[in-house]
Amino acid sequence: MTMLAFRRRGLLAAAALPLTAPALALDGFPSRPLRLVVGFTPGGATDISARAIAPKMSEALGQPVIVENRPGAGSNIASEVVARSPADGHTLLLATLGALVVSPMVVRLPIDPARDLVPVSIAVDLFNILVLPMDRPWRSVAELVAAAKAAPGRLSYGTSGIVGGPHLAGLLFDRMAGIETTPVHYRGGGLVVTDLLAGRVDFSFATAASVLAQVREDKLRALAVPHAARSRLMPQIPTVAESGVPGFDVPSWYGVLAPRGTPDAAIARLNAAMRVALQDAEATAVLNRNGLEPRWTTPAQMTAALAAERTTWEPIIRESGIRIE
Repeated sequence: MTMLAFRRRGLLAAAALPLTAPALALDGFPSRPLRLVVGFTPGGATDISARAIAPKMSEALGQPVIVENRPGAGSNIASEVVARSPADGHTLLLATLGALVVSPMVVRLPIDPARDLVPVSIAVDLFNILVLPMDRPWRSVAELVAAAKAAPGRLSYGTSGIVGGPHLAGLLFDRMAGIETTPVHYRGGGLVVTDLLAGRVDFSFATAASVLAQVREDKLRALAVPHAARSRLMPQIPTVAESGVPGFDVPSWYGVLAPRGTPDAAIARLNAAMRVALQDAEATAVLNRNGLEPRWTTPAQMTAALAAERTTWEPIIRESGIRIE
């Protein structure tokens, strides 16, 4: 089943559930404030996503939902914190595909996300933007590729963490464009933007949430989006595929998970609270301003989506040879 099909099914399922929140705080859960753990520094797309939906989840659940930043190790620290927390529904993880799908392929982790975490719902779809410092001369993907071919390994690109979405996009870009560039890894998207603005890295497949304001203010130059289709939020930016690298596509989304063993009733209540939050007009406006689109799914749909992503990325990661011990 395609990702579009998952999305459509999620929207249809959403229509069948009640919209109101009062029933979400019955039966003693939640009984205290909840933590929504984010594996990156403040200012990036994961942090913005969490802070947009947390207040609306709080309203639905009748308890505060507190965002906690635990950056480091490509979000693996945050994953471990949540996986080792009591499985009572009060500690949640907002995670990237890189942390959930790719990290276990390349890093010896103390936990296995597929074994130790259980999906609640996908939270947002996001689009990344291939951006450059304004002082770089390249005005198109073709010019960037030509410069990279003329100086193998000399051009660098910033990522928000190893095997995160921007890193995966860079790996695939090298592979499909026939170039060699050098990744520079940071602990969050906000730090990537700082060095892009200072010209310390040559480009990045940065999350729109991190760079949209700078693009709109002509502080960074947008060349393309690394997805199959243009974003409806910035349709004037072409895709990498239509700019000279046919077939290039790196889908990206974030999801919320809980420790394995969390009661089904708690998962269902959290899922319903996420649906309320993701349909809220104020939360949607915040997300859209930052290049993010709310996306609610059932836990089963998120599980299937994760399995599909593992199938997609396993051969690419194996070919790249990345191994971190």
